Amino acid sequence: MPDRLLRGWRGFAIFAMLGALAALGQAPVDWPIATVLSLAAVMALYGSAGTARTAAKIGWAYGFGYFLLALAWVVNPFLVEPDRDGWMAPFALVLLPAGLGLFWAAAFAVGKRLGGSGLALAGSLALAEASRAFLFTGFPWALLGHVWIDTPHAQLAAWIGPHGLTLLTVLLAAAVARALGGGRARLWGGMAALALGLLPLGLQPAPPDESAEGPVIRLVQPNVPQADKWNADLIDVFQARLLDLTATGDRPDLIIWPETAIPYLLEYSGPLLDAAVEASDGVPMVIGVNREEGGLYYNSLIVLDAAGEISDTYDKQHLVPFGEYVPFGEVMGRMGIHGLAASEGGGFSAGQGLRRIGLPGIGEAEPLICYEAIFAEEIAQGTRPRALIQITNDAWFGTLQGPQQHFAQSRLRAIEQGLPLVRVANTGISAMVDAKGRIVAALPLGEAGKIDVALPPRAAPTLYARTGDWPALLAAFLLSVAAFTFSQRRSD
Repeated sequence: MPDRLLRGWRGFAIFAMLGALAALGQAPVDWPIATVLSLAAVMALYGSAGTARTAAKIGWAYGFGYFLLALAWVVNPFLVEPDRDGWMAPFALVLLPAGLGLFWAAAFAVGKRLGGSGLALAGSLALAEASRAFLFTGFPWALLGHVWIDTPHAQLAAWIGPHGLTLLTVLLAAAVARALGGGRARLWGGMAALALGLLPLGLQPAPPDESAEGPVIRLVQPNVPQADKWNADLIDVFQARLLDLTATGDRPDLIIWPETAIPYLLEYSGPLLDAAVEASDGVPMVIGVNREEGGLYYNSLIVLDAAGEISDTYDKQHLVPFGEYVPFGEVMGRMGIHGLAASEGGGFSAGQGLRRIGLPGIGEAEPLICYEAIFAEEIAQGTRPRALIQITNDAWFGTLQGPQQHFAQSRLRAIEQGLPLVRVANTGISAMVDAKGRIVAALPLGEAGKIDVALPPRAAPTLYARTGDWPALLAAFLLSVAAFTFSQRRSD
């Protein structure tokens, strides 16, 4: 029984390993069946926990194992400059899963209080996953709903968004747990699992139409290792690579460089910008660069028009805690903890909010700089843009889990909004993604290169783009209420 299992490290290890099994649904393994079966197993076990406290211990151990494996890539930013930051890597590897596991501990305790059924846990866990997307600036990475990105279920994101996919995941697991259990409910559980599993049948879109007409965009991937990015001895080499990739081939309609492609502040980048204008032969460009204004530093994106003038600027609004800025920075600075992604170890300031940029000859686009693409709820509402434009430097995330998971989340944004996504990454994955989340063309991780590809058309406005997350959150809440009501009636 769970009460006995949780005595000592052996019990903790059992549930942590079960949580790690659930993490195999995330990229790059992409085994959603592992996630569903693992959730079904823990739902069957937690219900027999004697108290809510025991259920919370199960949830914390299970969540710790899940996040430990799913977020193992978090050590990579600290190893870029190991002499300065390497000492923090073990703490990040353990403390982040331990902290995120508290959300799941609360969900399991609440689920037990609501009756201890699989449905009760499904509702509370879906709400816990949503809460970590919003609280403490939010961190909706490796949500349970993300495991469906390469399946027909991903297309449901156009209706129910990422939290709806999470709710679907835990409901499916609850149905499987019931189907594998005993009693008369086994039949109903099996029927529910079958219905949820077949729900997106027929939604898998056909392969993307690579012959579709549209503005041709050049995606430039220089593949600059993060450890060498600010090396003064190599800057000329990387600049020459950028310019060569920009100048070769037929003339596109737009050229995009990745996040912080320019290794200087914008105010000192005149010669390189002039060289970029010459290499582009007057083609408009989108370029990632850091800039300073009024003593504040920004991680920015600029648009150069055909004349080489800056026609638009966007400053990153949602910054990475402990990466681009440090909460209580002065106190942390005394401890040697600085913003990892800012040169000189300093921090960035947030921009004035999400906004559109104008792309010459294309129209309005929604700019997303790196981390901003993981926040589905922050895609601006109002008039629909022509496309989503994400520039990123995933060199910080290593070469396996981090970039793959980041790309998967970016593809979900395209499905949710019914908009094509243009993604340009320093070390990969750079890609053109259509409004159904299909990859039209891509450059793999760890390769320098460029691709010229037509911008796919927009799809019809999606339900999620109009309603946001409230329907999914309300459904999770009502499910929790229903589970509690049913358990009360059954106990009477």
